[in-house]
Amino acid sequence: MKNDLEAFWMPFTANRQFKKNPRMFVGANGMHYSTSEGKKVLDGTAGLWCCNAGHARPKITEAVQRQVVELDYAPAFQIGHPGAFELSNRLAALAPDPLNHVFFTNSGSESVETALKIALAYHQAKGNGRKTRLIGRERGYHGVNFGGISVGGIVNNRNSFGHLLSGVDHLPHTHLPSQNAFSKGQPEHGAHLAEHLTDIIALHGAETVAAVIVEPIAGSTGVLVPPYGYLERLREITAQHDILLIFDEVITGFGRIGSAFAANHFGVTPDMITCAKGLTNGVIPMGAVIASREIHDAFMNGPEHLIELFHGYTYSGNPIASAAALATLDTYQEEGLFDRVGDLYGLWQEGLHSLADHSKVIDVRSYGLIGAIELEPLAGQATKRAFSAFLSAFERGVLIRTTGDIIALSPPLIINEAQIEEIFDVLRTVLKEIE
Repeated sequence: MKNDLEAFWMPFTANRQFKKNPRMFVGANGMHYSTSEGKKVLDGTAGLWCCNAGHARPKITEAVQRQVVELDYAPAFQIGHPGAFELSNRLAALAPDPLNHVFFTNSGSESVETALKIALAYHQAKGNGRKTRLIGRERGYHGVNFGGISVGGIVNNRNSFGHLLSGVDHLPHTHLPSQNAFSKGQPEHGAHLAEHLTDIIALHGAETVAAVIVEPIAGSTGVLVPPYGYLERLREITAQHDILLIFDEVITGFGRIGSAFAANHFGVTPDMITCAKGLTNGVIPMGAVIASREIHDAFMNGPEHLIELFHGYTYSGNPIASAAALATLDTYQEEGLFDRVGDLYGLWQEGLHSLADHSKVIDVRSYGLIGAIELEPLAGQATKRAFSAFLSAFERGVLIRTTGDIIALSPPLIINEAQIEEIFDVLRTVLKEIE
């Protein structure tokens, strides 16, 4: 059959534009992709925030190959395999105590759905059946399933799909450009925005609120770093009112800001963490929810032969995905990749802020090995300026990501100093070109 482009309806893509001038990757190794024309493209985004250890890593590749031969699939219901249990223990050891029980999914979106369902079922199991309200945040991104877009706060992800989940409310986002523009690291202003949670609780009643879900660093909306004291205050308020706090760490998990999880880094322990992406280095789909001992134990009642939680997926804890994840965790540890973030952060931050004086740049934000360069939108043509930057950077051999009129960067943790400089040299040229 002819390899025609028409049949594939591509996700989050301008399909018509792409199919007129396709950009095809056919290989990847280390820090680079290879295109169908044989060009090398430096990966400035770790794929989609997921290839934290770079591409074609031997330990991960070999683990997957071995597992395919040994045990390709095992039923996830009423049957186990050793890899899933080993991986659960490894993840529990990385997460802050008392988060020590792991429920496996296949993506970040599924992890969010799972965490929201666990939150509702937990309160039901505790005899608090009125606690059904879920609270997200404006500009939040929690995947694309109905629960995730309901608690999420990105307008374009929501407005085509009619009625979403009922009983959902939203905190204000933390982006305060008039006070925090061009901040380096955590911004000084904005902790007071957490107090809006008390207003929402007062409006609906604490007895009706089940959970609050936030990204510690909001990634897909354009890298919004939490103001000093903000996450701490959310934890205080939720604990006071018996409301579960869920950290969506699909992006921040596995070294992106220098620790296994942002919860460890910021010293704020939620009741659940959702993760995916860097869990398997993007090699194979897998996600997880890491829940506290208290949440898990609330379900462990009644006769032992009964199912405690009526939820799960055909591929939960899949053997091949488990093997990939275990090898990924080994790679992170053996190569000290989480520690590299601290070593490179100064140069990374300096490179980002070297672009701040460009006339079309209205903000620069950074934390760990994440960065955002916000551009002034073209009048009446939102997103076009950033998309032009994406195309120009690609032509110059650097992959960036854009969201709205924001350039987002999140390179693999194996990046070196010269490659950091290459990214910002290219972006400097791109910004001049699109001016």
